[in-house]
Amino acid sequence: MGFRMGIVGLPNVGKSTLFNALTRTAAAQAANFPFCTIEPNVGEVAVPDARLEKLAKIAASKAIIPTRITFVDIAGLVRGASKGEGLGNQFLANIREVDAIAHVLRCFEDVDVTHVEGRIDPIADAETIETELMIADLESIERRLKNLERKIRGGDKEAVAQDRLLRLALQALEAGRPARNVRVADEDRVAWRQLQLLTAKPVLFVCNVAESDAATGNAQSTRVAEMAVLQGAAHVVISARIEEELAQLPADEAAMFLEEMGLDEPGLDRLIRAGYDLLDLQTYFTVGPKEARAWTIAKGTLAPRAAGVIHGDFERGFIRAETIAYDDYIACNGETGAREAGKLRIEGKSYVVQDGDVLNFLFNA
Repeated sequence: MGFRMGIVGLPNVGKSTLFNALTRTAAAQAANFPFCTIEPNVGEVAVPDARLEKLAKIAASKAIIPTRITFVDIAGLVRGASKGEGLGNQFLANIREVDAIAHVLRCFEDVDVTHVEGRIDPIADAETIETELMIADLESIERRLKNLERKIRGGDKEAVAQDRLLRLALQALEAGRPARNVRVADEDRVAWRQLQLLTAKPVLFVCNVAESDAATGNAQSTRVAEMAVLQGAAHVVISARIEEELAQLPADEAAMFLEEMGLDEPGLDRLIRAGYDLLDLQTYFTVGPKEARAWTIAKGTLAPRAAGVIHGDFERGFIRAETIAYDDYIACNGETGAREAGKLRIEGKSYVVQDGDVLNFLFNA
């Protein structure tokens, strides 16, 4: 299980430049005019995790297979998109298909790069897109509530539940709050996600700054950070230009370049980590002589469900999981040492998998 993150923003904020850098491709055309990205470009990248290489070295694994994240570069949005302006309808359709939104905000000055609204104000940019998404959700909810009336009169319990959740979202939106601010009971979470409300998507604000501000941020990114705290959202500071340059360098030169820029790691790493935190995701590992592999699951996932990420038969026939914590695996120099030290545990169906667990599943075929 990886996840899909949609890269959105007003035209000319650096979305496609960031996408090209993150996916290390030239699939998205980065150009200085609105709507240069029309069809959503999709790219997959490996999720960097230093733990995986350490595990593979100990187990002498022939292959290292990281988990992956999918980035979707979605067409630039403009004011009026909820009414079909620009590429609004297409934007709204594409955004429903992602798990989270990376909202790129322009936090840099450059007279050679035009702004669709003629000013540099990341807060106003964020409000423009949020408003369009809220309007689209309001119109969608009103249509759905009307369509549910007949089913409710007929005693359809699912329709009644859907109506209740839609009205919770409607109440928030009418108060000027996005649907992601609605508190939903645990038993309603699946049904809530199935509503596919645009403003229910978790948001990560990506502050695209000039190269000189990549290490410390600037006044504009500080404003965005304050906004993110108020909204309960996440934020990261990235220079798309730096990421673009890093994408073209071999590993040793990239490390030197990062050091020169005063950075500890690429923006990709920070973006993925922020995305994982945003969606409450974590990683477990399977390790052997053939391969060392990372798998992504939601926090709180039980062992059988985690096994099902590998193959449905593993979940259906789950018996138990041989479990070694990552730190124990490293300290004991592998599975044999962990077993001898009593660090290998046998866990059943009620075990909640922890981040970094090294797992071996036993199941009935």
